[in-house]
Amino acid sequence: MTAELDLTAPSQDIETATLRLERALSALEARLQRGPLRNGQVEADRAKLTAQLDAARAREKALEAVAAEASAALGQAAAEVRAAMRAGVEAR
Repeated sequence: MTAELDLTAPSQDIETATLRLERALSALEARLQRGPLRNGQVEADRAKLTAQLDAARAREKALEAVAAEASAALGQAAAEVRAAMRAGVEAR
């Protein structure tokens, strides 16, 4: 029993991929023909990204401070529980 190979599907996949590649290349060529980004756009993007980075760093520092406070509070609570447990054992 021999199965026939359907060679049209891979061919269609290749044709579809080729068309997509051609469209992408056309879009790239069109973009390159419009010229490079203007300096003002690059500077505006850079300023926006810098501001976002600064805000993210500030949030990071705030979160680190809150995490340190929470860790200290948990440490204190654990110490109080251990002390209470020791006091309960000693009272017996």
